[in-house]
Amino acid sequence: MTPEQLAEKILQALAALAADGTITVEGGLPRELKVERPKNPEHGDYATNVAMQLGKRSGLNPRQFAELLAARLRDDEAITAVEIAGPGFINLRVAADAQGKVAQAILDAGAAYGTSDSLQGRAINLEFISANPTGPLHLGHTRWAAVGDALARVLAAAGASVTREFYINDRGNQMDKFGESLKAAANGEPIPEDGYHGEYILDLAKQIAADVPGITELPADEQVIAFREAGYERQLKEQQDQLEHFRTKFDVWFSERSLHEQDGVPHAIQKLRDQGHLYEADDALWMRTTDFTDDKDRVLIRSNGEPTYFASDAAYYVNKRERGFETCVYMLGADHHGYVNRLKAIAACAGDDPEHNIEVLIGQLVKILKGGEEMKLSKRAGTIVTLAELVEEGGVDALRYTLSRYPTDSPLTLDIEEMTRQASENPVFYVQYAHARLASILRNADELGIKLDEFDPGLLSHDREGDLLRALAEFPRVVATAAELREPHRIARYLEDTASAFHKFYDSCRVLPRGDEEVEPVHKARLTLVSATRTVLANGLDLLGVSAPERM
Repeated sequence: MTPEQLAEKILQALAALAADGTITVEGGLPRELKVERPKNPEHGDYATNVAMQLGKRSGLNPRQFAELLAARLRDDEAITAVEIAGPGFINLRVAADAQGKVAQAILDAGAAYGTSDSLQGRAINLEFISANPTGPLHLGHTRWAAVGDALARVLAAAGASVTREFYINDRGNQMDKFGESLKAAANGEPIPEDGYHGEYILDLAKQIAADVPGITELPADEQVIAFREAGYERQLKEQQDQLEHFRTKFDVWFSERSLHEQDGVPHAIQKLRDQGHLYEADDALWMRTTDFTDDKDRVLIRSNGEPTYFASDAAYYVNKRERGFETCVYMLGADHHGYVNRLKAIAACAGDDPEHNIEVLIGQLVKILKGGEEMKLSKRAGTIVTLAELVEEGGVDALRYTLSRYPTDSPLTLDIEEMTRQASENPVFYVQYAHARLASILRNADELGIKLDEFDPGLLSHDREGDLLRALAEFPRVVATAAELREPHRIARYLEDTASAFHKFYDSCRVLPRGDEEVEPVHKARLTLVSATRTVLANGLDLLGVSAPERM
């Protein structure tokens, strides 16, 4: 029995009490409720405070209400005990055969176990990397690559239609500086002080000069443009390849240039003008964002007729909404706190609900330690630690899991040695080892010729079996909550708790027969539980983009 199924039984009992006139609840009965696992297992398998919520509305004190509900629930064969605690908490114990059926339900669902329709029908645009195609992706991008991809997977598991988007900042002064730096490097000239430095610029300039004969013979201005465009193409391809290796895929690579080349900016400005939130002052065009919590109004078109970067932001948001996305989620770095109000103001000025149509998630800074020292410099990029170097140091699995394991709104310090250490204290190793151990048990069972052709859920009556079954039953709710709160780190913490529950079960319950022992139904029941646990750990690791090894 899953928590959702138990909650449904409670709702049915409430409906029966209302139908026969035993209770009358002002405002009607709730359509849904949650049951929780008590912190102290001695209090039962699950608990609900519904009597405290509805007692007063029924003209009863909560404990009286709880007594009436408990009497009805005791008639259910799937519930072995109902106890009332304190002012009206109801603690419940579930029959072993009812609880054990969770294992079979997991095996029946397979890779779909944990999915739900809680966000069914929601079209979400998730933009989780925004970068210039002027150099390697760095540590900040790496965190968002891991967390953003995990969030996309979690949202999809909750039923949302998710589009993963990379915003290419391919317009403006930084692109010109990139071209100037490449041109200088190719011609043996000093790179401008405010240009791009690092070995990769020298290597890239040499590569372009070899691939594009005669490029250094062009007039200086044309060289800058030619190097800029050739560098753009190659650097973007490198970013795409690095992200692909990091198991982070994007559905859309959106070019900022396209907003200007395809009249996206004029179109958005007209839409905003029609909404009545633009005005002219000092020969510039402004958006009155202070009407919607921004600290100052923002310029869209400068006095020289040039659109600002904010104009691109506004046009980009309008473009997303016109592509049919109900919710636009932006994942931004720690230095973008000031963007929250202005982006929400854009949504409001466009006639949308800034509390529904747009979300802005801010990630805090990450530090990487190696040998006790903070990694700050890159041999290739000069001033940043790159995604490629981090993957080389830590590996894809360890890096993705560790970056996804923590809330993004708090600073993070990671130690390369700790992250890659093969020990139970290392969370990613602990979870992956649990999966490998489960796979090994199932291989051994197969070698012994044991078939999972029968399953008696009532045989899973040991306390440790119950603990593990209740942990497995929580997985769909954990995924739905992680999606609702945009917190994929909940998946990692759940996996660690479930791996712990498995190890305790395995230490207490003999799964395979010893020596010449006959294969008993209890062995098959426990193997079914092992197989279900393996499925849940594999599904959870997949949501984080982390592999589930069969051997370690």
